[in-house]
Amino acid sequence: MSLKRNILASYASQIYVTLVGILILPMYLKYMGAEAYGLVGFFTMLQAWFNLLDMGLTPTVARETARFRGGATDALSYRRLLRALQLIFFSVALLGGGAMFAFSGHIAHGWLKVETLALAQVQLALQLMAIGVALRWMSGLYRGCISGSEALVWLGGFNAFVATLRFVGVLPILIWVGHSPAVFFTYQLLVAVVELAGLAARAYGLFPAVPQGQLLGWSPASLFAPIKPVLKFSLTIAFTSSVWVLVTQTDKLVLSKLLPLADYGYFTLAVLAASGVMMISGPISAALLPRMARLQAECDEAGLITLYRNATQMVAVIAIPACLTLAFFAEQVLWVWTGDAHAAAQAAPVLRLYALGNGFLAMAAFPYYLQFAKGDLKLHVIGNALFIVLLIPVLIWATLKYGVLGAGFAWLSANAVYFLVWVPKVHGRFVKGLHAQWLLQDVGVITLPSVVAAAMEYEFIRWPNQRISIIAYISIVSLILLMISSVSSSWMRRKLKIEWRAHFLYKN
Repeated sequence: MSLKRNILASYASQIYVTLVGILILPMYLKYMGAEAYGLVGFFTMLQAWFNLLDMGLTPTVARETARFRGGATDALSYRRLLRALQLIFFSVALLGGGAMFAFSGHIAHGWLKVETLALAQVQLALQLMAIGVALRWMSGLYRGCISGSEALVWLGGFNAFVATLRFVGVLPILIWVGHSPAVFFTYQLLVAVVELAGLAARAYGLFPAVPQGQLLGWSPASLFAPIKPVLKFSLTIAFTSSVWVLVTQTDKLVLSKLLPLADYGYFTLAVLAASGVMMISGPISAALLPRMARLQAECDEAGLITLYRNATQMVAVIAIPACLTLAFFAEQVLWVWTGDAHAAAQAAPVLRLYALGNGFLAMAAFPYYLQFAKGDLKLHVIGNALFIVLLIPVLIWATLKYGVLGAGFAWLSANAVYFLVWVPKVHGRFVKGLHAQWLLQDVGVITLPSVVAAAMEYEFIRWPNQRISIIAYISIVSLILLMISSVSSSWMRRKLKIEWRAHFLYKN
């Protein structure tokens, strides 16, 4: 499989999914209203909290699939592991979804601050959410198999198809059937069924055949023994995933209790816009993790580090300009996006803080990729434990005292400290001398010129009043930052030089 092709496919899919979600959002606000859209934000948060039940199984599936393809395990052991994981996924989905369904009344009446929607409608929407969340979470098992098999071109196309159904297909329903939360989440539940069925069908097509003369078996040993070799790694991933959920979702959980549902919808708006920074790095990790795991299985240390550093620059070239555009020109971006000047003014300060925090987070995620490939997450566990012990109390205090701005400052500060303090320790543990090169040559030389350029643009640009003109200005600003970050990257310059020479020699 071509890594370049997989990355391009993942990027194309992610860009499409992101753009569809962003472009359609104003239509949701128009037809559903801010309070009903607050339920959509609450639905997104529930999906993240449901991942606490994952127990590290989804990334384990991807890693073990990559290891099987790299020759580290045999077909029978791999198939037995998949069957055991399927049983666990189904059981957890049933228990978790059932619990959320049972507590829907308490959430509607005692947690959410509903002002205009009928409580019966809210409770029904929450029950539909519970089933949909469970189905979408089960899709993670089959998504992990497909990702670990590096069938990312197909996966990208399927993700785009599902996103079209989820975001675009619901509009005719809202316009001609009804725009109540119950109608919206009924449709989303049907899309979740289609998504699970499609991913399962593709994953089964990638499963290796059981060797002739051998059986999977139904004895307790054949059902549970395959879990033991990966249990330690899975539990380690489970801890880090739990930390991730606690870190990224605690503020949203607290604010869902404190804010009126309509205001929570506007907060969700800002956080969603800031998440674009992380969405940029997502396709890289989807292609990078299985390839790094394979290189580690093949004992290709030099190739592993080269890939790691090149991928860092690739993400930095794109993620840093996106982060700076959202941070420096938050109000303009939000106004162009929603067409609501009041909402843009209210959400802009939150967007600035979350965008900068996500910029640090996108870069700080790379040492995790290295540890994942090595199969040694001890430092990751320790670092995240310290991170969560310090962050969560501060995050809750700041959110309770200062609201959304307190949550934003806590998020930015915590990610900056982690990047500056813990990332060098991780690099020093696995590759001596790597951190200084990585920080200065792969991150620093791209970040510094981009920050200077963004600051100059912020100081000298005089924004027009027309929405179309602002779109053009933002596009030009983003393009300038992207060009500066690209020229600052040694990897990008090398790639451009190779392409230019190949083209020049071909012409001559």
